[in-house]
Amino acid sequence: MADKRDYYEVLGIQKGASEDEIKSAFRKMAMKYHPDRNPDNKEAEEKFKEVNEAYSVLSDPDKKEKYDRFGFAGVDPNAGFGGAGGSGFGGFGGFGGGSGFGGFEDIFNMFTGGGFGGNSYGGNYNGPVEGADIQQRMNISFEEAVFGAKKKIKLTKNVECASCHGTGAKDGTSKHTCPSCGGRGQVETVQQTILGAMRSVRTCPTCHGTGEVIDIPCPECKGAGKVRKTVELTVDIPAGVGGGQNSPVLTLRGQGEPGRNGGQPGDLYIVLNIQPHKVFDRSGDDLYTTIPINFTQAALGDEVTIKGLRENITCKIPSGTQPGTTLRLRGKGVRNARTGRTGDMMVKVNLVVPTNLTDGQKELLRQFGEAPVVEQPPASKKKSKWSDKVKDFFD
Repeated sequence: MADKRDYYEVLGIQKGASEDEIKSAFRKMAMKYHPDRNPDNKEAEEKFKEVNEAYSVLSDPDKKEKYDRFGFAGVDPNAGFGGAGGSGFGGFGGFGGGSGFGGFEDIFNMFTGGGFGGNSYGGNYNGPVEGADIQQRMNISFEEAVFGAKKKIKLTKNVECASCHGTGAKDGTSKHTCPSCGGRGQVETVQQTILGAMRSVRTCPTCHGTGEVIDIPCPECKGAGKVRKTVELTVDIPAGVGGGQNSPVLTLRGQGEPGRNGGQPGDLYIVLNIQPHKVFDRSGDDLYTTIPINFTQAALGDEVTIKGLRENITCKIPSGTQPGTTLRLRGKGVRNARTGRTGDMMVKVNLVVPTNLTDGQKELLRQFGEAPVVEQPPASKKKSKWSDKVKDFFD
């Protein structure tokens, strides 16, 4: 047990998380490490098993209560707590009783529609199965992330067959219970070995695990109950999305793959790629930019017009502004749609030193450099030249 990670840590949630939070966290982690998305990736395969194990415990109220009280020992069948019924996580059929992988069936069905490689491990195989989730990327501009937008997106996915309404049977006909498995979607065999009778369970070859037989398949979907189709959806991008994150995710509930046997459809996850802006950077609700000013503006002060995202903004440069100073323009950032608060604009001044001066300009600068500088309090007893001040600065 020493090498196991805490189950809450595995799912990335806090202890005390609700049932919905546990399920949502599992869906995200399982989708990330699912073998179909990570072929030939042993590390992802191990992560996926770890996620499944954590979910099998935390999704079961009895096991979760024992785990919260006693840790791993509370769900260890050899620890004496009686939480696993001598069959590990949900029981492994043929190894101490139970009916197969129990809670793991729904986990596998969420992604594959019926376990690894089409094999089944007990339970109500013909029950409602939720559809798979889909992930899609979308590019949006910096302005669309700040102000919000409605954008169209096209994607090709499985949708419920309109001809048979997802049943897979030709319109006017129906399905009936599979005679081979009695509607369970599984058949089991018992073999006598030197160790005794060994029970094995496999997918029903007659109904292929559905528990029902179609006499006349739908000509449109060939009995699958779903067809591949390109659909167009409108995505409502909320104002202020991102907050400095380049790939925020929007969730469109029910826009994933259709469910099976009356199960709910999956969700569509839109990963937003926010394009960078030529002038502004963003952190949270604040905008950042840099403006060039010359020596005269820095010394005497000035007002500079900045071209904002929607309107021109006046930035006041105080007299005596030093190079690299950052000025804050309150309320000129991004409006947070959730809180209603508007961030600030942070303007960094960059002192630009001229490189091509006329003889007259050079002479004026020399005269300026020879002029005495009035010290700021506490005042020095002796006035110095500007050139001396510059020399002192670099010495």
